[in-house]
Amino acid sequence: MNTTQTREPASTGCGATGRGPASYYTNILRLALPISLQNLIGFAVNFADNIMVGRLGDLAIAGVFIGNQIHSMVMFITSGIGTTLVILATQYWGKKDIKSIRSLTAISLWVSLGAGAFFTVLAAAFPGFIAGLLSNKEDVIRSSVPYLRLIGLSFVFFTVSQVLVASQRSVETVRFGMYIALITLIVNVGLNYCLIFGKFGFPALGVVGAALATLISRILECLAAFCYVFGFDKRIALRLQDLGKPDRFLCFSLLRYGAPVVAGDIVWAANSFAYTAIVGRFTADIIASFNIAGMMNTLVYIWMSGLAAALGIMTGKLVGAGAPIAEIKIHAFRTQRFFPLVGLCTGFFVFMFKGAFISFYNISPEAAQTARQLLNVHALTIIGTAYQMPCLGGLVKAGGNISFVFRNDFIFVFFVVIPSSIIAMLLKTPAWVVFLCLKCDQILKCFVALVVINRFRWIKDLTRG
Repeated sequence: MNTTQTREPASTGCGATGRGPASYYTNILRLALPISLQNLIGFAVNFADNIMVGRLGDLAIAGVFIGNQIHSMVMFITSGIGTTLVILATQYWGKKDIKSIRSLTAISLWVSLGAGAFFTVLAAAFPGFIAGLLSNKEDVIRSSVPYLRLIGLSFVFFTVSQVLVASQRSVETVRFGMYIALITLIVNVGLNYCLIFGKFGFPALGVVGAALATLISRILECLAAFCYVFGFDKRIALRLQDLGKPDRFLCFSLLRYGAPVVAGDIVWAANSFAYTAIVGRFTADIIASFNIAGMMNTLVYIWMSGLAAALGIMTGKLVGAGAPIAEIKIHAFRTQRFFPLVGLCTGFFVFMFKGAFISFYNISPEAAQTARQLLNVHALTIIGTAYQMPCLGGLVKAGGNISFVFRNDFIFVFFVVIPSSIIAMLLKTPAWVVFLCLKCDQILKCFVALVVINRFRWIKDLTRG
């Protein structure tokens, strides 16, 4: 039980849930592909903003980069709420307890609505103050303020739609999120083209046009998600009257298990905030190169996060259904064989295609050279991400040991990543060294994951039973 070996034990047969080796990979891909496509489409929305705004120069890119950081904080918190919903609801899905899933979704909607409203007010009322925390360059702050003020209005709609998508994901309706994201992409890209550059009779609004396009697309995304979940979905069959009947036990469960998840996402929001504050001390061309590296990081992370999310759904369903520990062990050993290969292939992809990716941007030669160096670092660290992220998120967290992942992230962010990055910045090391410090935890966490996974103390049933 306490061994750290990763050799797969002898199979005891298909088991209660009928999962052989072929079924493991089939289910991973069946669930991961729509989730990854949803994430890819969501990335394409931000990527379209970056590419089109990138035609306006380094300063415009830097302004959008700074302005998007509060949106990243909203994404982290919403992700925490959605992740908690999926963890709990997936275990109830294993038990076929739809009533509890319905109540969990309603509670999560109210929480997400409150979080979205808070950040909307914050962005609308104090955009200059927020931008000033993230950069000391007056020209960058001036560029980011109008973008931040307008995009802040989209936060309420975004948080609601993401929780609705999470509710469908918990019952394996994974294509729903992909379709919702597709609506957002089509609307956002079309409006970006019209409003940034002034096409088809629209005014040329530049950075403000990108924010306005995002706001409109988020409103339509929320309306589409709301109409489907409350009007057409048959698995959860949520109705408006369910919003007024919170289950006390499930409220407590969501608070108890959601607190470490949201706290963990707040840690990552703080890490993102520190990341931006550190990068914001560089010149506009280097900030632009960090933005490009961040976009590539998001692109490759999409595929792996989709795989990890699929793994989490499978793990939660196994635990909730009461699968024997021998079957869960086999599930874990297959995971530890599969995901390092994903990391190696992804790192090779980043290394080989970094030049083509950078060529999409109209940036200075100095920024392009720095971006190449950052992407070389990323090609290495992504191998570690591919192992530790699904193991800690898709097995440990989804399997029931939620608080461990928060504690682990807290230690690495505040005692390793941020201090080392600040020291590197103060020593005026090259940008790629600072970037390596910001990413070093992705490798170091692998050693933690290897030990924790193979002790199998993370298997916990979080349902009423």
